[in-house]
Amino acid sequence: MQRLEQNGWGPSPEADRATLLRRLSLDLSGLPPTPAQVDAFVNDPSPDAYEKRVDSLLASSAYGERMALEWLDAARYADSHGYQDDSYRSMWPWRDWVIHAFNTNLPYNKFLTWQLAGDLLPNATKEQILATGFNRNHPITQEGGVIDEEYRSTYVADRANTLGKSVLGITLECAKCHDHKYDPFTQDDYYGVYAFFNNVAEKGLQMDAVQAASARNYADAPALPISDDDVKRILRFINKRDTGTVNVMVMNDSMPRSTFVLKRGNYDSPDRPVKATAPPAIAPFRKDWPANRLGLSNWLVSRENPLTARVYVNRLWAMLFGQGLVRTVEDFGNQGALPSHPELLDWLAVDFMDNGWDIKKMMRKIVLSATYRQSSAISEEAKVEDPENRLLSHGPRHRLPAEILRDYVLATSGLLHREVGGVSVKPYQPPGLWEETNAGENRGILTTYVQDTGVDLYRRSLYTFWKRTLPHPVMTLFDAPTRDNCEVRRQKTNTPLQALAMQNDVQVMEASRVLAQQIAPAYGDDEKALQQLFRRVLRALQ
Repeated sequence: MQRLEQNGWGPSPEADRATLLRRLSLDLSGLPPTPAQVDAFVNDPSPDAYEKRVDSLLASSAYGERMALEWLDAARYADSHGYQDDSYRSMWPWRDWVIHAFNTNLPYNKFLTWQLAGDLLPNATKEQILATGFNRNHPITQEGGVIDEEYRSTYVADRANTLGKSVLGITLECAKCHDHKYDPFTQDDYYGVYAFFNNVAEKGLQMDAVQAASARNYADAPALPISDDDVKRILRFINKRDTGTVNVMVMNDSMPRSTFVLKRGNYDSPDRPVKATAPPAIAPFRKDWPANRLGLSNWLVSRENPLTARVYVNRLWAMLFGQGLVRTVEDFGNQGALPSHPELLDWLAVDFMDNGWDIKKMMRKIVLSATYRQSSAISEEAKVEDPENRLLSHGPRHRLPAEILRDYVLATSGLLHREVGGVSVKPYQPPGLWEETNAGENRGILTTYVQDTGVDLYRRSLYTFWKRTLPHPVMTLFDAPTRDNCEVRRQKTNTPLQALAMQNDVQVMEASRVLAQQIAPAYGDDEKALQQLFRRVLRALQ
């Protein structure tokens, strides 16, 4: 409001109720509201009608799925190992944990600590160890003839780089080969972080994908075995359909190693030794913290660290408004964008920490704000003076991510199957794609795409099988990343292929047919049928 008043403006009026509910539902659940839900909200005279709907969405299981979608990009989650041979891995129980963590509102400081160092916590539980799969989501090669240490070093660097981008919002990887050219990070700083992740008893070559007898064993050591008994007793949030043990890649520090600065980043050119420590330009690393990943987690969530809370609340803001207060959500350094509202970002970050790193509370605070509830209609003045909405002169206007767009089609047609969690599924995609891109021979279950049947064709897109060398083509068309690396901001493109997919994709065509079969017999003339279609797909008429 202060920024608008400085420019001689006022805020836009509040969006109408139907529009507001649609916006809120898509943002908090990733799914559109039903016409019945819209009618109930529009006709609810109670002064807290909007708050009740916010709380209902935050309490729904769909909320955890929506929030997990953002985190999977940052965590570079995939169902295959990547590189040339790109065979299967069983990391989906970790994805189930992420959904569970968001739905149970695990505080963000614990959410980070468990993923970075859950195995190092006193009397670590299986759930806390499972969370460390975050660190093992990176690509792993299965190609014969590779130099083991070269790739092992690459995996350690990936974990350090991911920490920099996903948690701290810095381009830490720029200091791998030399001191950072723009930000105050030296090469020693980089390898100080690298050292935290350098003690895992892993190899540079994954062999199980070739040797294992079944898909459930495709995990590179160290791995956490999850049995049926575990799921019944302690990991009840895992949706495990079959029987037998699933192995999930996790962390341990059973292989103590000395860490050296690598000349020009080359694995075979060690220089001076370094100790595990965090970049002092951000915050000091206290002497009473252990020099391991648990100590690193303490440093990340300490009140002296100015970045962790700011980076995350900025990502939440970007999710709700289409862009962050800092537009470069991945880069808070000197080459990144300046915040549009620095005092607001400061306040949000401190408020987040003061309230116990409570993610749901922060989301609730933002969506209840008058800023979020504004109409997205742009005045003629704003088109000229604030076309990118940097002054927040109107409500958010942004495109849906690929997964939510597909889920929207399924939900509005009534085809969406809302089962939460479980092994990844294979919906419709053009035949022959995996065969054309397969580089190896006899590489198991990822040589040929075997389409699922029944309700698995209509699961939420969060559960679509993610093969790194060839993600689902519709996801790729709508700017989803390959997940070879950590990504916290998807590119936004606009191509004719996107329009063609919306007109011709098998899933869209089937959903259109099913929707037409529901609407056409129920209404006597085309005008009424079209009104109902409009209500179902876009918004309620008022």
